[in-house]
Amino acid sequence: MSIPVITVGPPHIDVVGALERLHGPVTVVRRCSELAELMAACQSGLALAAVVAEGSEELTVTLVDRLGAVGVCVVALTDDPQEAGRLQSIGAVPATPGIEPEALAEKIADAVDRVDGSGRGAAHRDVGFADPAAALPLRSAIESTGAAEDRPDESGRIIAVWGPAGAPGRTTVAVNIAAELAAEGKSVVLIDADSYSASVSSVLGLLDESAGIAQACRLADQGLLDVDALKATASEVHMRAGNLRVLTGTTRADRWTELRAGALSVVLQRARQLAEIVVVDTGFCLESDEELSFDTMAPRRNAATLRSLELADVVFAVGAADSIGIPRLVRGLAELRTAVPQASPRVVLNKTSAHSVGRAPKEQLRDAWSRYGPDVAIDAFLPFDIAVCQEALLRGSVLLETAPDSALRHSIAQLVCASDQRKAKSFGRYTRARRSLKR
Repeated sequence: MSIPVITVGPPHIDVVGALERLHGPVTVVRRCSELAELMAACQSGLALAAVVAEGSEELTVTLVDRLGAVGVCVVALTDDPQEAGRLQSIGAVPATPGIEPEALAEKIADAVDRVDGSGRGAAHRDVGFADPAAALPLRSAIESTGAAEDRPDESGRIIAVWGPAGAPGRTTVAVNIAAELAAEGKSVVLIDADSYSASVSSVLGLLDESAGIAQACRLADQGLLDVDALKATASEVHMRAGNLRVLTGTTRADRWTELRAGALSVVLQRARQLAEIVVVDTGFCLESDEELSFDTMAPRRNAATLRSLELADVVFAVGAADSIGIPRLVRGLAELRTAVPQASPRVVLNKTSAHSVGRAPKEQLRDAWSRYGPDVAIDAFLPFDIAVCQEALLRGSVLLETAPDSALRHSIAQLVCASDQRKAKSFGRYTRARRSLKR
């Protein structure tokens, strides 16, 4: 079957005319003068591949993802090795302008073979765009071989902290998990991916108004984010027992469009390469039905949360241990299972207190959970200590520094410490550092 192709660039470019004269593996169905025209043509299902013969520098991760969402792969021509590397990093297939038409057709066929008819790779990863026409078959869809995607060389692990609406304590848990791991000597990057109410910077007392995650996503979208650029973008937080890097969140909720799924994927990949542990504070909402509100392709409002959960190695589901928080968490876990089936959340009940549950709160919560909750065990109970949390917030610090002996701090440490011995070692390191400062 001949592959329908749309080209971008002047008609006098040799490779465009050569493709048209092949009369075989590919067929040029339309010529476009600019990328905006290309987008409109591709969304109609006219083609399975796009050849950008001129203007490859305008391609971004977001644009390539939008084309991928409608089943179109991108091949771009450039004779600059650096630009070729950038194109490859954003998901396009680079080729030299002097390439033979038969070789170019083979590159196009290989690229199309890696994409199925729905516009997703073999892993069926959500590309982060709402497409009301996604369920419609493409006009010229072809069968795919479904080759598995290779995971890039990444060393770090991603811990995502999620929870339903109602301030169950996601940020408190995420920040202090990051602090405990940093105190153990791990290299840690803390990312605020909450597109509704980012607050990591406030909790840590960071006065910088710039949104680190938005800056990183902009660089990633352009294919310019490497490990060094991520280091420069992240803020460094110094603690007595360790240091961590922080990508602060957006300063306003209406900036959610800056956190596109494709760009955030690159940010998380670079963060894996930079640090042993990446802790992500996510938003609460898991809805992905923007196609009900838009009649054209639109970015997903909750793409940052969904993508972080999809890529996470560990997901902590945090809920408030009271009569309102528990039902919200139960419903949220059902939504999480639907939205991110591969996630196996570790349930954490925060703000556990006899005042909200009654005598022996842990036993009562376990009993109620076993009878009415989902088939996911409760992993941990975090005690409700408002005074300790308020003091840490007032100082813009973490519990490890403001209340190292508190039950809340030790409960959070147990979530991520491999053993009691490692926890004691971490606390001993902190105590020695504290004594040396007093001297």
